Amino acid sequence: MISFAIVFFFSVTGLTLNHADKFIGQVHSTQEKGKLDTSWVNATDTAKINKLQIVEYLRETNNIKAAFTDFRIDDGQLSVSFKGPGYAADIFIDRSTGAYDVTKTAAGFVGIINDLHKGRDTGPVWSVLIDISAILMTVVSLSGFLLLLYIKRKRLSGLLVAAAGLLLAYLIYALWIK
Repeated sequence: MISFAIVFFFSVTGLTLNHADKFIGQVHSTQEKGKLDTSWVNATDTAKINKLQIVEYLRETNNIKAAFTDFRIDDGQLSVSFKGPGYAADIFIDRSTGAYDVTKTAAGFVGIINDLHKGRDTGPVWSVLIDISAILMTVVSLSGFLLLLYIKRKRLSGLLVAAAGLLLAYLIYALWIK
């Protein structure tokens, strides 16, 4: 049943990814503004900028739930990014004033499951789940193939159908993709 759930999930999300124009909901984007203490952002020695303090303040103040992904320091501004499945928050901070703009983007349920399918912005635990899923699907596929080899009456027709499936996939690739 675990394999069923995994195959079902990846099958459905394969369809939603392949036909994103039909399944994707409205992407919602919101803008917020705020201000940081200028002493946090305008140190002349960029090594003295307390990134953790800034990131945690932004996360708490702006209700950001995604994982921290990027912190950049330029002469005039800082940029901080948070990303998760179907979600992104990008913050641009003016180093001279401490003023910042937050842009939050949420792609909805279909955006979340599509990102889960691709493993985008999902973290290491989900990556392990994808690997386990791939191993389980491989074991299920190989066990079905091996069972076919033990059924003498279905062996030849099963092998011919498998070969035809491989050939069809290759021809589609060779004729229309390459």
